[in-house]
Amino acid sequence: MAKSTLSTRVVAGVTVPDTSLITSALAFARENSSDATYNHIVRSFLLGFLISDKVPTLADRDREAHAIAAILHDLGFPIGHPPHSQIISDDKRFEVDGANAARSFVHKEGKAEDWDKHRVQLVWDAIALHTIGSVVFEKEAECQATSYGIWADFQGPDRVPNNLLTHEEYKRICEEFPRLGLMKALKDNMCHLCVTKPATTYDNTVGEWGDRYVDEYSRKGKLTQDLLETCDLDEKYP
Repeated sequence: MAKSTLSTRVVAGVTVPDTSLITSALAFARENSSDATYNHIVRSFLLGFLISDKVPTLADRDREAHAIAAILHDLGFPIGHPPHSQIISDDKRFEVDGANAARSFVHKEGKAEDWDKHRVQLVWDAIALHTIGSVVFEKEAECQATSYGIWADFQGPDRVPNNLLTHEEYKRICEEFPRLGLMKALKDNMCHLCVTKPATTYDNTVGEWGDRYVDEYSRKGKLTQDLLETCDLDEKYP
């Protein structure tokens, strides 16, 4: 929804939209996240608005869709879910688990007349692609804005382009929502995925954590290149 049509509130010095669906999304994320992941989610939400509102090409984005995507983007992180969670699949990447859960959430909690197929797809794409910087920053404004916030929280002000985030702004957000050892939490989640569902990690960044930290984990022979180079169709169908 456009900026002028939404109520707002100020959190940690950042003006963000305030709707009943956003409030429900925060509660849903809290229920299905560890403390460190939840604080990261909220910081990513706040940072995404703080940064994107300074970028003219992102000013007219769907602000509620951006908020929902940011808040629900890490539902696929396995650590922090209650036992027997229906969100974590056996065979899908964590980004896809999160995107699917967010889509189900919007279908259940959002008003059908407000959430057409395009708006729902924006949320799904923003979450599913948030770890692929070479793709997501070429997508719609809502996807870019979501990833601006996520990437800023992991990389810090010095790595955000064009001085769009100051240390003072980042410190203010972290004072209200502390990091709580986020990098250890990230490592624990990534390694857990490499152990519990390795087939979802071979062609993406999760596998890099397995390569470095997980004993007996290997992507040898399982990369997309391996699949393609063992194709013998040129010989069968010259």
